Amino acid sequence: MRNALNSPFSPGSDAVPEVWAGRTEQLSDWRDVVRPRRIAGLPERGRTILGEAGLGKSTLVRRIARDAAAAGDWVTPQLRIPSGADPLKLVAAAILELADKAGLATAREKRIKLALSRVQAVAVSGISLSIRQEAGPEPYTVLKDLLVEVGRAALARSDVMVLIHVDEVQNITDENALSQLLIALGDALVHEETITVQGGVQVTRSLPIAVYLTGLPDFADLAGSRTGATFARRFQTTTLAALSDADLSLALQPFIIEGWPVPDELGGISRIHIEPDAAAAIVDLCCGEPFLFQLAGERAWYAGTDDIITRTQVLTGWRAARSEAITHVERILDRLPGREREFLQAMAELPIQERTLTRIAQAVGLGKATDAGPTSQRLDTVRGLIDRGKQYTFRHRAVEAFLTSDWPNAH
Repeated sequence: MRNALNSPFSPGSDAVPEVWAGRTEQLSDWRDVVRPRRIAGLPERGRTILGEAGLGKSTLVRRIARDAAAAGDWVTPQLRIPSGADPLKLVAAAILELADKAGLATAREKRIKLALSRVQAVAVSGISLSIRQEAGPEPYTVLKDLLVEVGRAALARSDVMVLIHVDEVQNITDENALSQLLIALGDALVHEETITVQGGVQVTRSLPIAVYLTGLPDFADLAGSRTGATFARRFQTTTLAALSDADLSLALQPFIIEGWPVPDELGGISRIHIEPDAAAAIVDLCCGEPFLFQLAGERAWYAGTDDIITRTQVLTGWRAARSEAITHVERILDRLPGREREFLQAMAELPIQERTLTRIAQAVGLGKATDAGPTSQRLDTVRGLIDRGKQYTFRHRAVEAFLTSDWPNAH
């Protein structure tokens, strides 16, 4: 009954998994704040969702985008920025698709035709347009102008949003390209349109445009240092943390109570159940990591073919995933500068009650606690790996387990 074709778990694919866990705060932010405020014409900043690999930031925004598209909103695909690629070309192509969806290609207004032709040029040449100093406005102005036209078209439809998702933003290493992209998107977000309401009164309102940026934590520093206060004013940044055990248990509850529906060989529906202690094992092994949660669920699903997932099957499947779990955490640690890695190692080797800044600083060979302050601050506010306080604790539970125990070994 269980096989690769009917598994509801999706590790590492950026696809929205059928078994969804947590992130209710970010989902409700879209549903209850971003969308209603922008539809109503009220200003609302773009959203930057950052986090280490495996925390589900891209999947989260893909879920938001899927829900938006189902509601009839105009949504770009996930615009993943490869390292060294020109982001202006990718975003320009996506805005042209939105313009086509909005029907702007058939518009007779001269300004719209001009905006379309200019963005088509950016989609071909990208940032090189401004480098060559060709006649005409900078690419960021061109992108903003067409995005505003798309926003006006959405406004005319009533209750339609424009949603743009740019992923892997930390790969934008060209300062000119990053600055132009953020300014183009930010200018569209703050653009105000004058409309006439009942009684002939003229008022200004924001356009129904939302922008989501996703990437690794380094991007906050990168964008802040290159665009200054402008980025902070126009984008609200969230650094994702691990999911709670309660969120993960809730996601598995349907397996325990009514069973997960799968087609059977007779054209009907069968249900796959999971034993409570098997669900608890999945929650314990994944340490709050969405990727590891999906990985543990998938391997448990593949570890048998009957209609009940047992704890033994969970542990058997996890042993097959052990090397992948190790690689996942090592990849996070390998990205860290040497001093940050040393700080985490020293913190992990101390007893829990002795994890203070003073003791950690001594363990890494620093004379004063204040010498370790900048490193601890980055690990907290930028990386999201620890929580500072009188006693320091790990926020990234998989990193903690890897450094302080024999995890990911299953017992």
